[in-house]
Amino acid sequence: MHCRLFRYGIIVQALLPLVPASQSLFSKESLSLDSKVHDVLEHQTTKQPSCDQPVPTGPIDATTCQFEVLDEINPSLFETLHTLVATPFFKYFQADLYRECPFWDDHGSCSDPGCAITSVDERDVPERFRATALSKIGSPDRHELPGCYYRDSDFCFLDDNTEGEYYDLSLIPERYTGYSGKDAQAVWHSIYQENCFGISESNLISGKPVSAAIVPDTLASNDEDDTSQCLEKRVYYKIVSGLHASISTHICLEWLNQTTGEWQPNLQCFVNRIAAHPERLEYIYFNTVLLLRAVSRLSPYLSAYDYCSTGTHEDDLETRSKLDNVISIAQHAGRFDEAVLFRGDNANVLKEEFKTHFRNVTRIMDCIGCDKCRLWGKVQTTGVATALKILFELDERALDPNTNANLLQRSEVVALINTLHRFSESLNAVNTFRQMWSENDKKDDIIQEAHSTATGTKPQPSPRVGGREYETKLREACEHVLRVCRDSTLGCMAIFMQFWGKAVGVISSIFYGSSKAGGPLHGEL
Repeated sequence: MHCRLFRYGIIVQALLPLVPASQSLFSKESLSLDSKVHDVLEHQTTKQPSCDQPVPTGPIDATTCQFEVLDEINPSLFETLHTLVATPFFKYFQADLYRECPFWDDHGSCSDPGCAITSVDERDVPERFRATALSKIGSPDRHELPGCYYRDSDFCFLDDNTEGEYYDLSLIPERYTGYSGKDAQAVWHSIYQENCFGISESNLISGKPVSAAIVPDTLASNDEDDTSQCLEKRVYYKIVSGLHASISTHICLEWLNQTTGEWQPNLQCFVNRIAAHPERLEYIYFNTVLLLRAVSRLSPYLSAYDYCSTGTHEDDLETRSKLDNVISIAQHAGRFDEAVLFRGDNANVLKEEFKTHFRNVTRIMDCIGCDKCRLWGKVQTTGVATALKILFELDERALDPNTNANLLQRSEVVALINTLHRFSESLNAVNTFRQMWSENDKKDDIIQEAHSTATGTKPQPSPRVGGREYETKLREACEHVLRVCRDSTLGCMAIFMQFWGKAVGVISSIFYGSSKAGGPLHGEL
C-alpha cells in the first residue's frame, strides 16, 4: 500500500506545472513508469525561450541549449525541411541495397509488401546529379572495399556509385514495415553490442550527466580532471540511441492498422517505445542539436553549392531560399561545443576508435533484410556520419568552399539534410501524440499495457477510492516524502529502503528492456 501510495503521489507531483530550473525536462529518476509517461505527454512548452537565458529551464545534455528552444523553432524548421527535401537536389539518392552483409551469412529477408520500394529510372534524375556526371575525386587516403570506400576523415563507408539504383526519397515514407523478429534484433544487437565501448543504455542513464561532465569549461562544472567517464563514448551512445528512438517514432507515427488497412498514428506504440523511457526522447533532441550545429558550421559551403538541376536557376533559387532558412535556424539553435570532445593525451586514439565503430554501424546497414529499412538506414547513418566529420574532423580552412570545393560528396549533403528532416519530423510527431493523449479517455489502460510490455506481466489495477479526501491524502503523503528528502538525506534513504523490496523487481524489468544486448527498443525496424 505504501509503495502504491508513493507511486501515485509521484504521478500527482508530475502533473504540477512547476519544473525546477536545475532539473532535466524529462526526468530520468522517476520511480514509476506512470510518471515518465505523464512527463513526456503532458509537458507544456515554455513561451519565448532563448538559448541565451542564464539559467536554462531544461538543458539538453552536452549542449548549451534547451529542450524548449527546439520545441519553439521546430514547427518552422520542420515545415521548411519538409519542402526542401522534396526539391530535385535533395530527393534523389543513389544506394546499393544489394551488397552482401559483411558480418554474417544469413541476414534474412522481409516478404511483407511494406518492405518493398521502387527505384526511379536514371533518366528521370537530372543529368548533373547522376553518378556518371560526378567526378570521382581521387584521394591518397581513400580506402577501397567492394562497392564502397572511406577516407581517413570519414565516419562512414560511402557507396562508390559503381552499383546501385536511384530512389526518390520523397516517395518512400519511413514507417512501419512489419520487419521484426530475430533478423531485425540481430541488426540492433550487432549495433549495440559488437560495436560497443562497454556502456549500456542503463549505464548511461544512471551515470553522471554528460552536460556536467564533458563540458566543464562551458557549462556546470570546473572539474577538468574528471577523466573516468569515457565521456566521448557516452556521446556515441546518445547518437546511436537517438537514431534508434527517432526510427521508432516514425514507425509509431505511420502504423498500419491491420483491421482497416489505413496508416495512422499508434499512441500505444509511442508510449511503449518512447514515452515510457523519456531518456530516448532526450536523445532525439540531442541528435537534432548535433545536426543543427553541423549545418551551422557547414553554412559557407552549403551557401556556395550549386543546386541547379534544370539550367534555368529558378529551382536553384528556390532551393537556396529554403536552405537559407534552415541555416538561420541552425545558427540559432545548434548550440553544441564540439571543441570540448577528443582532448587530452589519448584524443586521437579515442577518435579513431569512435570512427571505426561508427563506420561498422554504416556497414551493418547492408545486413538489414528490409529494402525500405536498409535505404533509410543508409541515408541516416550517412547523414549522422557526415555531421560527425564536419564537427570533429574539419577545421575552418577545410570548410572554406573557395579552397575546398570538393569537400563533400553530393550523397553526403543529401543525407545530412534528409537526416535532419527525419529528426525534426520525430519531434513534430511528439506533438501529435501529445494531442492524442490529451483527447484519450483510456489513459489508465494505455499505461497498464505499457507496464505489461516493460515487465512482461500485466499489473493489477489499483483500487479506486473516490472523493477529494483521497486526493488530499495523496498530496499530503507526496509532500511529506519530498519534504523529508529535501531536509535529510538519511531520512530520504530510510523511506526509499522501505519501498525498495517491492520496487526493485519493476525497476529491474524496465531497465532490462533497455539493455545493451538487445538494444533499447526491442529490435524492431
